[in-house]
Amino acid sequence: MGQYVGRADFTFKNGEFELKSYDLIPVNLKKKVEVDGKQVRVFIQDEIAQDQEVYNTLKPFKEKGQAALEIVIGNTNGALIGERSIVRNNQTNLGRLIAESHKERAKADFAVMNSGGVRASIEAGDVSYKDVLKVQPFGNILTYVDMSGAEIQDYLNVVGTKTKDSGAYAQFAGVSMTVEADKVSNVKINGEALDPAKTYRFTIPSFNAAGGDGYPKISTHPAFVNTGYVDAEVLKEYIQKHSPIDVNKFEPNGEITYK
Repeated sequence: MGQYVGRADFTFKNGEFELKSYDLIPVNLKKKVEVDGKQVRVFIQDEIAQDQEVYNTLKPFKEKGQAALEIVIGNTNGALIGERSIVRNNQTNLGRLIAESHKERAKADFAVMNSGGVRASIEAGDVSYKDVLKVQPFGNILTYVDMSGAEIQDYLNVVGTKTKDSGAYAQFAGVSMTVEADKVSNVKINGEALDPAKTYRFTIPSFNAAGGDGYPKISTHPAFVNTGYVDAEVLKEYIQKHSPIDVNKFEPNGEITYK
């Protein structure tokens, strides 16, 4: 496996930093070559040997961290589906579970979760913190915003119609709607019709709140709140609190209908 160290060179002039160059420096990078008719991997440069003293110093911390990752935090009675080819095309129980964890933590009316932020499934049985970090490895922050129903209609017209088979495809909790072409209709929040004049709270990962995946940028909205809670920690604590997790409670039931 190739590894790199990034090197950035800046200039500082008249009180301003300017990036002049950025390079990825290979560290023990290998390439495939043919030797005696067989493909083997060889270093593309002289190997940088492991520093034993540094390794010995860091080893206890690595072992302690690894042990913490393996601690069981809960369990499920079935698989939670986060496989890329599925979660980017369909509402899934894991997408719903993550969104529900955000909704509960922020005391929100509904939750929006980009499927690109779901990176793995969780198998049935015991769940470790390591399993959670495999699902959400990016360290996104839970954010929320209070909007009028009219604003939310406009927001969902963009987010709810995101193309399938992409990370922008959204998972939802607490909201149902009909999706047709470039707009959504029949929007209900927790079973009640969206009221244009009423104020609702919904959650969104910080990446999307800032405009990631082509979502409307809401981080500058007057009612926007960055909670500071890391998504993986929120999911971990939700699983701990609600275990054993009944995956059937998070199964989609036609809340998002496409025409």
